[in-house]
Amino acid sequence: MNTDVTLALAVGALVVLVSAVALRVADRIGLPSLLLYLALGVALGEAGAGVQFEDVGLTQTLGVAALVVILAEGGLTTRWTDVRRAIGPGIALATIGVVVSVAVVAAVSVWLLHTTWLFGLLLGAVVTSTDAAAVFATLRRLPLPRRMAAALEMESGLNDAPVILLVVALSEQLTGRDGEPWYLVLATILGELAGGSLIGVALGYGGAWLLHRTALPLAGFYPLATVALCVLAFSSASLLHTSGFVAVYLCGLVLGNSALPHRAGTIGFAEGLASLAQIGLFVLLGLLVSPSRLVGALPSALLIGGALLLLARPLSVLASLAWFRVPLSQQVFISWAGLRGAVPIVLATFPIAAAVPDALRVFDTVFVLVVVFTVIQGWSLPAVARWLGIATPVTPRDVNVESAPLDELGAELMQLRVPENSRLHGVYLPELRLPEDAAVVLVVRDGKPFVPDENTRLMRGDQALLVSSRASRAEAERRLRAVSRAGRLATWRGETGRASEVD
Repeated sequence: MNTDVTLALAVGALVVLVSAVALRVADRIGLPSLLLYLALGVALGEAGAGVQFEDVGLTQTLGVAALVVILAEGGLTTRWTDVRRAIGPGIALATIGVVVSVAVVAAVSVWLLHTTWLFGLLLGAVVTSTDAAAVFATLRRLPLPRRMAAALEMESGLNDAPVILLVVALSEQLTGRDGEPWYLVLATILGELAGGSLIGVALGYGGAWLLHRTALPLAGFYPLATVALCVLAFSSASLLHTSGFVAVYLCGLVLGNSALPHRAGTIGFAEGLASLAQIGLFVLLGLLVSPSRLVGALPSALLIGGALLLLARPLSVLASLAWFRVPLSQQVFISWAGLRGAVPIVLATFPIAAAVPDALRVFDTVFVLVVVFTVIQGWSLPAVARWLGIATPVTPRDVNVESAPLDELGAELMQLRVPENSRLHGVYLPELRLPEDAAVVLVVRDGKPFVPDENTRLMRGDQALLVSSRASRAEAERRLRAVSRAGRLATWRGETGRASEVD
C-alpha cells in the first residue's frame, strides 16, 4: 500500500480525534470550537509541524464543498415553525444588511486605510457575510427567542450567495477585466437568488415525496439519500447559473421539516458530516495561513473588525429590521451576534485565486479579524443575552416522534421517549385518545420491554413504539404533543398539538 496514503489517513484520523476532544474543551470554557480547529491547522502548518501547504485553489474548492454540507445540515435541523415567522427579517438581513455593511466597511477602509473604493468594497464584501457554522454551533446552545435565533440562522444561510457574486465581480474589476455595470450585477444577484430558491424548494419537496414512498433496502440509505438530495440541489442550481448556496439550504429546510423516514438517524448523520466538514475546513484554512504575516495585519484587522462590529453591523441591522416589529433589545443582540468564521476566510481566497493586487493583505486581515472578534463575540454572547433580558427558560415538553415506513402495509412505525417534564407522565394509554387505526404496541421501561394493555400508564423516561396507518400518522403525532403539553385534558384546555410557536 502507498505509504503516503497510509500516513495521510493516520494524520486525518488523529486530527478528527483531537478535534473531537477539542470540541469538548471548547464547550467547557465557552470558546467557539472553530478557533481550536484553526489553531490545530496552524500548529500543523509551516510554523509548527512544518507542513507546507499553499494550494489556494484546492482550499477554495474544498471550502465550497464543506460549506455545502454545513448549509445542508443547517437547513435539515431548522424548524419551519421558527423560520416562517423569521423569513422577512432573515431575507432583509441577508440582502439589505449586506449592502449597508459592505458600504460602511468600504467607507471606513477608504477613510482610515487610504484604500481605493474598489478595494474597500472588496474588503467589505469579504468580511460582511456571517458564518453558518459559527452561528448554528453557537446560538443553538443558548436559550434564545426562537424567531430571533431563526432570523440569524436564515441570514447566515442566505447571505453567502450575494456576497460571493459581489466578491467575484469586484475581483474582476480590480484585475482589469471588463466587468458588468453595477445594475447588471444587481440584476444577476437577484436572479440567482430567485432561481436558487425555486430549485431548492422544488428538489426538497420532490425528494421528501420520493423518500416517503420508497422502501430502501437498508435504514442507513435514508440519511445518505437525504444529504445527496441537498448536494444535488446545490449542483443543479450552480449548473443552471443560479445560487447553489441558497438552493442547498432551502432544500435541507424543506426535507428537515417533512415526515422523513428514520429522521433521527438522518439528522444525526447530517450533524456528524457537518462537524467533519467544519473540522476539515478550519484545519485547512489554518494550514494555509502564514503566521509570520499576521502581526503586520493586526492593526488593519482591529480597525476593520471594530468598524464592522460597532458601526456597520448595527446600521445594517437597523436598516434591515426597521420594517418589522423586532424589539430593540433583540436588535442589539442580533447586531452583536453577527459571527464570522470560515466563510469570510474562504471568500478571502477568491481574490488570491484571481490574482488581485494585494490580495494576501485581504486574506491576512480577514484571518486575524475572524480569530479576534470570534473570541470577543463568542465568549460574550451568553452574558449579552442575560444583560438584555432576552434569554428564555428552557421548557422542553414536546415529545420527539420518529417514523419509519411500512410500505407493504401502508402504515407508519413511530417511536417516542417521554421527556422528564412531560405531562404524558401518569397518563393511561386509553386517555391518549389516539385515532382508531393507531396504537401503542410496545413500551420499554428501565431497559425492559413489555406489551402494554389498557391499564398501562406512561412514565417519565419510557420509550414507546406506535403503529398507525399512514393517513393517521400526523393526527396521532399532534395528539401526543397535545397531551405532552397539557395532560389528559388537553382538548378541554384548547391544546391542539400544533408545533410550538413560542417567540
